[in-house]
Amino acid sequence: MKRLPMRKIKETLRLKAAGLSHREIAASVGVGRSTIGDYLERAKQAGLSWPLPDDLDDDALERRMFSSAGQGHGQSRPQPDWAHIHRELRRKSVTLTLLWEEYRAVHPDGYGYSQFCDRYRQWKGRLSPTMRQRHAAGEKMFVDYAGQTIDMIDGRTGEVHACQLFVAVLGASSYTYAEATLTQSLPDWCSSHERAFRFFGGVPEQVVSDNLKAGITKACFYEPQVNRTCADLAAHYDTAVVPARPYKPRDKAKVEVGVQLIERWIIAKLRNRRFLSLAELNEAIRECLDVLNARHTRHLGASRQDLFDQLDHPKLKQLPAEPFPYAEWSERRVSLDYHIEVDKHYYSVPHKLLREKVWARTTPRTVEVFHRAKRVASHIRSSSNRRHTTVPDHMPKAHQRYAGWTPERIVRQAGEIGPSTSALVEIILRKRRHPEQGRLSLSGVTTC
Repeated sequence: MKRLPMRKIKETLRLKAAGLSHREIAASVGVGRSTIGDYLERAKQAGLSWPLPDDLDDDALERRMFSSAGQGHGQSRPQPDWAHIHRELRRKSVTLTLLWEEYRAVHPDGYGYSQFCDRYRQWKGRLSPTMRQRHAAGEKMFVDYAGQTIDMIDGRTGEVHACQLFVAVLGASSYTYAEATLTQSLPDWCSSHERAFRFFGGVPEQVVSDNLKAGITKACFYEPQVNRTCADLAAHYDTAVVPARPYKPRDKAKVEVGVQLIERWIIAKLRNRRFLSLAELNEAIRECLDVLNARHTRHLGASRQDLFDQLDHPKLKQLPAEPFPYAEWSERRVSLDYHIEVDKHYYSVPHKLLREKVWARTTPRTVEVFHRAKRVASHIRSSSNRRHTTVPDHMPKAHQRYAGWTPERIVRQAGEIGPSTSALVEIILRKRRHPEQGRLSLSGVTTC
């Protein structure tokens, strides 16, 4: 089994300490439940709990959890992927016997046939065709974009923008937030979450999102992967991102209903108005939103505002004192010239990391490079000009010496040796079409 990065193992321990179940942690971190159980068991045996000691870096954490890898786990047999088996049985001519044989081919020490069948029936017996979700106060915030857009006319250029409508709904009270953004890109996605938290005056335990490309790097039925920037946002606000399963609208039924209400009570209501700025549009949305949340409904038995004040608001976590430091992450491989490319510019890293995978953390002003959760390089961000930014200490010694032998340096050293040497250097430089052509001859003269 491929080992998870230490940052994901830390996130697992944090979410476990926050009281999330193995299923919820698996959905947030993007791995299987059995894997979550294995890592938590390893942490328990190693005497680790969240928060981790400040002096425990990633290498020390890995040694404590995996120094005895493979020990103490021989008694537990490898668990089949019951969900995969359940799906395979829907295919024509596939039987439990065939699936058991395939399982034993991979795991010779696995369950016998009768135990395999019994455990599958136990797992299947826990399935429910439809489960009515009961939402605890302050537990979940459901987020999505409306299918319809609202036009906004740029007052300076006259360009018409089809603005996206971000919707967030709290689970227990159905209290709703909505705002217009120009795009569904990652910066807008994260900013909308922050404004939603401020609107609610607190942070829920979980954020249940759709599998939007900006927030979810890999949409998967069982093991979705959350964008690293979104994961940083969740850690900053001490919440967990739990993506809904693809093609399972019941997982986010609250926000599906919320989107319908927003389309009927806001988009339709504003259809004949013209807006000349995003701020003007969001001001009109906010007015409609206040009316919607204050409206008494028979379905809820009260207004969303009243239910929010009674249920969700007292249970929300406090907002952090500092705003989220937005930064985008991208995985890169170090090239043979010990540089990585970020937005069409090349930044150096220590030459010992050739061909290694690293993570680049990009802000509007800086580019930081991390390897195994340790920062190995930091640069001021440059424009996308296909040029190189190189730190001399990142270069091999031979490259540093070669880069240092400039014509100016050679002329300066020749003057230090004596007037005759200086005159010879000047003659060689004049006879060459380009100073680079005399580099070897000049370096030989000055090093004799």
